[in-house]
Amino acid sequence: MSLPSADELEQLEEIEKQWAVKAMHHAETYFSLLQAIDGSKLKLTKIDDEIFEDFKATFGADFPVAVLDEARDFKSPEMKEKWRVFINRYEGGKVTDYNFGSLLRLDAGEEYTESNTMFVTRMQFLTIEIARNKAGLNTVHLKSKK
Repeated sequence: MSLPSADELEQLEEIEKQWAVKAMHHAETYFSLLQAIDGSKLKLTKIDDEIFEDFKATFGADFPVAVLDEARDFKSPEMKEKWRVFINRYEGGKVTDYNFGSLLRLDAGEEYTESNTMFVTRMQFLTIEIARNKAGLNTVHLKSKK
């Protein structure tokens, strides 16, 4: 195996920057939606209900979507395997860009900040946010219309 050249490394850095910009834009757009629309009325995919039922069956109805712990809920060997199997059920076009990177808020009651954000797959983002919306956890961000 050979190491990448300096030019290839520069290209990789550029791709990383482009990904970061895209992920941040996605996060900003989603949060703007939460401020404008009651999250409990928001559909993120055509199969939100199926994803939600599968999530509850796989992870349990008591999964702590309100406030997540990155190590406990995503990074332990057991959870990594659970998430891998869950995510792979949605490949093949069921969910567009299911394995793309996204930013997820750890605490549903807070905005996106450096300390309240983690990197996840798009499927993990969708799954957690669908559960949060169904539980009404994102309505706190809805700005009142005058």
